[in-house]
Order: sequence, then C-alpha cells, then structure tokens
Amino acid sequence: MSEHNAARIHIRGIVQGVGFRPFVYGLARRLSINGWVRNTSAGVDIVAEGTPADLAAFIRALQGEHPPLAQIDSLELSEQPGNGFNEFQIVPSEPVPGAFQPISPDVSICADCLRELYDPADRRYRYPFINCTNCGPRFTIIQDIPYDRPSTTMAPFPLCSACAAEYHDPLDRRFHAQPVACPECGPHVWLEASGEKVESPRVTLRGAAIHEARQRLMAGQVVAVKGLGGFHLACDATNRRAVDALRRRKLRVGKPFAVMMADLVTVERHCHLTDSERALISSRQRPIVILQRRANSPIESAVAPGQTTLGVMLPYTPLHHLLLEPSDSFSEALVMTSGNLSEEPIVTTNKSARQNLSTLADALLMHNRPIHTRCDDAVMHTFENEPYPLRRSRGYAPFPVKLPWLTPSILATGAEMKNVFCLTKDRYAFMSHHIGELENLETLSAFEEGIDHFQRLFRVTPEIIAYDLHPDYLATRYAQERAAAEGIPTVGVQHHHAHICAAMGEHGFTGEQPVIGVAFDGTGYGSDGAIWGGEFLIADYGSFQRPYHLDYAPLPGGDAAIRQPWRMALSWLHQCGIDWQADLPPVRWAEQLGSDRAVILKRQLAAGINTPPTSSMGRLFDAAASLIGIRQEINYEAQAAIELEASAAVDEDGRYPVTVGPTTVDPTPLLAGLVTDLQAGVQRSRLAARFHNSIAAMVVEVCCRLRDAGAPQKVVLSGGVWQNMTLLRRTSSGLHRAGFHVYTHRQVPANDGGLALGQALVSAWQLTRRE
Repeated sequence: MSEHNAARIHIRGIVQGVGFRPFVYGLARRLSINGWVRNTSAGVDIVAEGTPADLAAFIRALQGEHPPLAQIDSLELSEQPGNGFNEFQIVPSEPVPGAFQPISPDVSICADCLRELYDPADRRYRYPFINCTNCGPRFTIIQDIPYDRPSTTMAPFPLCSACAAEYHDPLDRRFHAQPVACPECGPHVWLEASGEKVESPRVTLRGAAIHEARQRLMAGQVVAVKGLGGFHLACDATNRRAVDALRRRKLRVGKPFAVMMADLVTVERHCHLTDSERALISSRQRPIVILQRRANSPIESAVAPGQTTLGVMLPYTPLHHLLLEPSDSFSEALVMTSGNLSEEPIVTTNKSARQNLSTLADALLMHNRPIHTRCDDAVMHTFENEPYPLRRSRGYAPFPVKLPWLTPSILATGAEMKNVFCLTKDRYAFMSHHIGELENLETLSAFEEGIDHFQRLFRVTPEIIAYDLHPDYLATRYAQERAAAEGIPTVGVQHHHAHICAAMGEHGFTGEQPVIGVAFDGTGYGSDGAIWGGEFLIADYGSFQRPYHLDYAPLPGGDAAIRQPWRMALSWLHQCGIDWQADLPPVRWAEQLGSDRAVILKRQLAAGINTPPTSSMGRLFDAAASLIGIRQEINYEAQAAIELEASAAVDEDGRYPVTVGPTTVDPTPLLAGLVTDLQAGVQRSRLAARFHNSIAAMVVEVCCRLRDAGAPQKVVLSGGVWQNMTLLRRTSSGLHRAGFHVYTHRQVPANDGGLALGQALVSAWQLTRRE
C-alpha cells in the first residue's frame, strides 16, 4: 500500500438499504479520500484514493464504524494505480449478471423517525409510513436486486420535491432510503366497512381512519389492519366478547393469540420481564416474545387459554404506534393475530382482504403500499439469556445463516408442518420466511411462489434438491416432481438427522467429529418406516447411528391419536401392561364418548389394526397430559403438551424411574408411578413437574451411557419437543452438571421450521465432502 495511493475495495454482506453508501461518502470526506462508491448485485464497490495513512484509516473505519444495520461478511482489497480523482462520489448502481448479495430484513421504526412522527412541526407528523435509511420495510417490498426504488413496491409513488431532495443528499438520513415518502407523495391509509370507505383519502392523511379504527376497537369490534408483511386481525385483548368473536370467526378454538402493547412500561404492567426478554422484545426485529403473565393482568384468559404466558410484541411500524397510542380511553393491549382463516396463508392484498377478511372483521384498515412478500411475525423465547426462536420470520428472514464451508446451490424443501425452505449459495443459507402448514392449495402456492422469488432474488439455480423422506409430504412431492422435470439430482434426508444437523450448522460445526443428537418431536418418518420422535443419535453431516430410542408404542387410529391424546394414553398403558382402571381420566373420557370406545380401542390394539408403531416423545407427552387429566382432545398442534408444561410446579424435584435397556428407553416405571400418584390424590402440578423431571433425567442417563461407550461430550438438542422450556432448562442443566457441552438452537427453530437447514447441510456433505 505504501507504494500506491489508490485501492479498489469490494464488500459483501448486508450493505444495501442500510445507509452504507452515505456512510462511505461521509467517511471519505472526513478522511480526505477521493474516488467513488456504488451498489452492485454482488455488494458494494469502492475506489479510494488518498495518502497511505488516510487509506489505511479509511479501511479500518469501514469495518469498525459501519451503520448499525450493516453487516460486513467480507472485504476484498486490491491495490491499483491512481486515477487522479478530485472528489468522492456516489455513482449509479450496476447489475452484475449472476451475482447475489444478502438482503436486509424489515426493520422496526427507529428512534429518530418515532420522534418525528410525534413532532407537530415535522412535515411527516403522524404520517403512518415515515421511515429512513435506518428503519422501515426491506424484504417485504423488494422485487429484485440491486436494492433500488424501481425494484421495490414503492416504484408507483414518484417522489415530491422535498422527498427527492432528501433522497439525493448523501448527508441526509434518508439518502437512497427506498421507501422514503411523505403525505404529499407516498402511500395513505383509509378505513373500509361494509365495502365502503369510511373517510376520503385526503381526510385520512390527517389520521381520521386510524382514529375511527381505534373507536371501533374500543367498541368491541374486530378490525383487520394491513401491516408490513400482511394483515393482522385486531381486537381489544381486555374485552372477552371481542376475543370470543374473533376466535369464532377465525375458526381458532384454543390456540393462543399474540398481543401488541404500546411500550415496555405497559408490557411490565402485564408480564414479568427479565433483562434478556426486555432486550429481545425491544430489539429492532420486534418479535413476539413469550413472557410470563402477571396474575393481576386484566387481559382476558381467552387470549391464551390454559397458559401462564402471553406472546407479546411492541409496535414496529409507525401505523402500529399510532393505532396503539396510549390514552385513558384506549386499551393497553390489542390482540394482533395473522389475518387469515386458521392454517391458510396470511392475507397481503387489499383485494384478497375484501374477499377473505370481510366476514372475519367488522372493518378493514387499509393502505396502498403493495406487499411483495408475505411475512408473518417472528416468535421467540429466551434461553440462557439469549434468543431462542420458535418461528423465524419478519425481522429475521431472509438474513442468512453462515455455513461452515462452501456449498453448491441447493434447494431444501423442508417439512409439512411449519414449513420453511432453504436455498444455499457459497457459504450462505437463505432461510425463507414462515410458510406454514402445507395442507392446502393456498399454502402450497405460497411455498412455490416463495421459492421462485428467492431463486430470482439470490440468483440461485439449484444443483441439488433435498427433501424429507416422508413420501406424503407435499414438500417432498414438489421436490421429486420438480427434480424429475428439470433433471436435478435429489437427496432424501431422514427427518431427525436433519434436525440435529441444522443445530450443528448454526454452531459452525465442520462435521469432522460427530455429536450426540437428542431429537425429540411429534412425528418424523423413520428409516425403518415407523414413526420416530424419541431419538438418540450419534450423528455427523454424512450419516447417523441410532443407538437408543424411546420404545415403540402403537398409534391407534393414526392421525386420530394425534388429535385425541386419550387414545395415546390408553395405548401406552396397554403397551406397558397397566390396567385400564375406570378412575383414570382417559378411561372415563372414552366411556363418556359412548359406543364402547374403550372396548373397541382395546380390540384394535390387540389385533394391531391401524396401529402404526411410534417412538414419538411428543406422543408420550400427550399420553401424560391425558393420564393426569389435563387434555383429552386437542384443537391445535401440541396443545396437550403445552398445557402439561403450563401445569408443572416450579418447585417440584420428584421424578419417576425410566428403564434404559440395551437399545431402547422403556417408560413403564414412569407411567406406573404417575398412575399410582394420581390415584393417591397428588396434585396435577406435582405430577406434571415429576413427568418433566423424569424425561430430563432420562436424557442425562442415556447421554452418560453413550459417553461411557465412547461417544463425544457434545450434545445437540433439536426437535419440536425442545420448545418446552421447562424440559429444556432441566435437561440442559442436568447435562451441564454431568460435564457435557450442550448446543441448542439460536438462529433457526428447533421445530420443523429449522429442518430445511439440516437437509441442505446433509445433502451438501454427501455430494461434496464424502471421500
């Protein structure tokens, strides 16, 4: 560098739409650097000229002082002869054929914009679409790269002279902020009821539509609200009639609703907050965070039936802030749930809202900024003071997971439930937004449209398609049919192997050494054709062994047993040779159903008719919930297990024994102890806690046996059962005390929402790394 006075710099990462070019421009002027900076489809290019000392300071500052939303993944530096530049400029963007770059997720409103939103002297006072380079929509409005306004859904809104001046000023906070707008030139909101606008667009610019929406919410109505990634259905969370009406219309019987509150002070009046939860809920991603609710909170129990927790989020758009603006006459909490019928994709267009939400909502709060990509809210827990994802979507997607090694271009199609697909390129894994349950044409269409958009956005043409081994998954059928049509090689990946490898990939495991993988979930297609779900694996990316698993038990009636935990309870009692005594809750339930249900089920089990074997830990949790009397039938996935956890006493240390055999885990002593205590009148909360303690202790015991037999010290916990925070905490604590290194999910969910990452890593290893 000392012999030259010019350098060419190429930067990759999250460096577009985050104020990176104006940062470079300001930095260059401060350090007397001449040259230029531009966006390309591959990142940001810079040509910089100056003294050797100034150039060195410039390069250091690029990496150490970049904007808060930027992330530099690589900086390539090459020397070149000087060109005699006499100033520094921002030059037009340049597309690069085949090149790609990561894209910023949507970002919640920043403090500067929020201050302007409530400043009567500001020209964007109370404007619902205020944003700048540091905040606002990204992923949901982008149609292609480079990330410039013509390639977003803001293209139909020409800038007024005032906005154009800000947009073109490199020293302005809104320089090249692609969604920048104001009341004169940007999108607007209005309210519709019974198919007609309540106010004219010009009046709504002054806030009449939002005021009317607030009035209707306080009157007990349901209002559909168009947000960043789709519509929400909102109602007053303290109004039982409103909550019940929303449940009835949405066909959502018992699954908890999320709520939105105006600020942290309000959240703390209703929920307990740890420091890590406070940081997470107020982070720029603004996810829904699962919090322990206070006993005296006036939020209706019907918001989260059978739960001691609430899913809470803070406003993340200016529209939400205006809608939730605190006042003595307005609720402190609104239910804010996805705008759709249960299990259908979230509605994104005004036309589809009129067609599909008019029967669910009393009014529609609309706006005319198009949503290009639907994106549900992300849902998070905290574990060991760090985020623990349950659903990775708005605010996080499509932020990539960095891979431990270079991969070919792979499409991994994920699973049937909580579907998320994955595309890889180089060392990036681009995980999609939450697609949902692939159970109908609408969701399948959203899945296919999402894949097409990601392939175009990230310039990926799949060389391999990876899929789950379950032959009936729609994602699997898509993979196989597309591969056959386009001549693309495929790799089928066992479900639980993919779970463990997803967590390994998150933590940067290179794959040379295996781990102990504890994969617990409800359903996964096993290598022997059985339904797995209680698995202990010795796994690396290339292969796995299954030294232990939960004993097989019959699944009477197949999917019916998943919806009716009493069936699974009686099945496990039959499997364990425990009498179906008349005072047991599942036996009583079966008798109340009539038609000799218990007798018929016993004959079915004896004859082995429609009773596929399962080693599912999720079904064992269902059986325990039924035996204890907590839940006999469910209305949503994992309801019995969720309510079992909610019932567990926090101060109970008791547990039941479990028999660990040569290759299987037999829960007969556990279930026998549970029945004995139940009949002795032990409280439900004690029984629920002892069940959790027993499973946690069993995991530690099996891992110790594996280690004694030569297995590694590293334990990876993955699968949907590990969303149970009581089980996760008690198991992790026990493993740490036993000297293990424990790895849990931090970037993708433990449930099937993270499965595609594992599928991609397994297929990449098998095709590029095996000897």
